[in-house]
Amino acid sequence: MRKPRKIEPLQSSWDSEVRLLAWLATCASVISFLFYAQRNQVLLYGDAIAHINIARRVFDSKTPGLLQLGTVWLPLPHLLMIPFLISNEMWRRGAGGSIPSMVAYVFGVIGIFRLTRSALGCGNQPDTPARVAPWIAALVYAANPNLIYMQSTAMGEVLYLAFFIWSLVYLTEFVRGEGTVLTKCALCLAAACLTRYDGWFLSAALVAFVLLRFLLSSDSGQSQPDPQLRARAVKFILIAAAAPALWLAYNGIVYRNPLEFENGPYSAKAIEHKSQAASNPGHPGSGNPVLAGMYFVKAAEDNMAANQWLQRAWLLLSLLAAAVLIFARRQQAAATSQAAPLCCLLFLLLPIPFYALSIAYSGVPIFVPNWWPFTHYNVRYGLQLLPALSVAVALLVYGVLHSTVGNPRVQLATIPAILVFSAASYVSAWQATPICLAEAQINMRSRNQLQMELARWLERLPPDSILLVYLGDQVGALERAGIPLKRTINEGNHRVWKQPVDPEGLWERALAHPSQYADYVVAFEGDPVWQAVHDLHLPALVELHVTGQPHAILYRAR
Repeated sequence: MRKPRKIEPLQSSWDSEVRLLAWLATCASVISFLFYAQRNQVLLYGDAIAHINIARRVFDSKTPGLLQLGTVWLPLPHLLMIPFLISNEMWRRGAGGSIPSMVAYVFGVIGIFRLTRSALGCGNQPDTPARVAPWIAALVYAANPNLIYMQSTAMGEVLYLAFFIWSLVYLTEFVRGEGTVLTKCALCLAAACLTRYDGWFLSAALVAFVLLRFLLSSDSGQSQPDPQLRARAVKFILIAAAAPALWLAYNGIVYRNPLEFENGPYSAKAIEHKSQAASNPGHPGSGNPVLAGMYFVKAAEDNMAANQWLQRAWLLLSLLAAAVLIFARRQQAAATSQAAPLCCLLFLLLPIPFYALSIAYSGVPIFVPNWWPFTHYNVRYGLQLLPALSVAVALLVYGVLHSTVGNPRVQLATIPAILVFSAASYVSAWQATPICLAEAQINMRSRNQLQMELARWLERLPPDSILLVYLGDQVGALERAGIPLKRTINEGNHRVWKQPVDPEGLWERALAHPSQYADYVVAFEGDPVWQAVHDLHLPALVELHVTGQPHAILYRAR
């Protein structure tokens, strides 16, 4: 059987260019974190606070352990945060949850550089266009205002993007003939699958690609494929499938439902049903994947620029880059006599079908301010197309430089023009406030106000007192007050495999007899604690009313 000809590796993985890029990305990451931390904007997202406290309660709880990871949200981001949240100060300030995102930002920038260089390069000495394009891709990716803000928070988008990008880096190198990197690709896929459910879709697509390549690897004259490639393909599939299988098994064993994260009481579908029951408008794209995909693409545009004309220009440039990709792929295939590594860049577009299907059929809404119902919700998901748009601009530069070899004026004008366009887009985003930051500010303003007011009162309680509280959406009040979660009796203090209730669990027993287990009770209107103590006539110490948030009461239990 004829094996695909191996192309020489580009350069050392940590050559001088990569080291310089890593240094620049690290500086940008640290400076931006300090900027947002100084303005108290690291903990604006309610989900960021929730992620931090899910990780914290693994060791800071009356019932500590890995079962505190819960369901719905995948576990890897929380596990990565745990070492940095041992410090009470890093927990209260949110810095412990930001560190994994900041590290992922740096690796994502390096990954975009390496992905573009691997796809375009042709050996140890790539030509000038193939050296310039990776820098363009890395700069466009690294300088995005919304990515810069999100990497300073405990949200999981930046972490997933890093695994997404590096999966394609190793896949591209595998296509180039580096067969040994296929295991690294599988490990990145497994990590992606344990970070966001986007990774499951990505994993299925890449497994299908590797299988197809394996089936097409043998010559027509031979019936047996390369055994070494077969072993690598089997190992790749097993590793890639292990992460989803592990999560399904965990949900099946602990919650008695392998799909608890999909159809359980805290799933996206359940939240959507509750929202519709409260007379909130459903998503226009429900049941319509085409319209749902349009909302996702619009969210991606909003993450690139605030000006509508600049947003449309990004799509136009992407279409031009697609033409460059087709042309360059033909040239590369002719030069290497094998399938072009450039085809791997098409996987950067996988977020479009994934989110189109998720919005249409899985209850995952995305609302953008310029389209009905004219609000912000999950706009940050549009960042999933940032790698594709960054590489698209780089491909365009690559194509122009290759097609104008004899015209140095055009060459000199191309790079500044792209940089000016990118800068204008990002300046418009900064001036209008990055939309991911605006989303957090708008949606979480009243909740954060309630949490800060409640935290002021909780700080006055005796340092050894025990609180009965449903953490739910308001766990940030405990974090802001610096009250360890092990001083609370909350909904996580029961045996989850006894769902829907655990009569012998600490949580249920405390709800039935608050004064026997807790010194104080924090009740939010409508939550389980409110319902349990409403008729007990406990003495109320303070009542808090914040517009748009449930009525909160702090009781003395004993």
